Amino acid sequence: MHIRDGPTAWRSPWQNAYAERVIGSIRRECLDHMIIFNTDHLRRVLKAYARYYNSSRTHLSLGKNTPVPRELQCLGRVSAQSHLGGLNHEYFRI
Repeated sequence: MHIRDGPTAWRSPWQNAYAERVIGSIRRECLDHMIIFNTDHLRRVLKAYARYYNSSRTHLSLGKNTPVPRELQCLGRVSAQSHLGGLNHEYFRI
């Protein structure tokens, strides 16, 4: 079939939309609001954001659910749990 992959042009969001979307989300929702001190700190922040993104943050494309499915909570008092040092919050019923 002689199919060859070609590198995407630097700074071309229209060529790699998925990567640009996730990098933009990380930058807008996390890194623009924090001061990163070194690479270890950056790794810890990105791991915490990935945990929050996959388990707590709702996605419109998933019907306002998370990539890791969660159960529907109808009864109980609403409580909040902070993520990323209070930058984001998850609300749930207890």
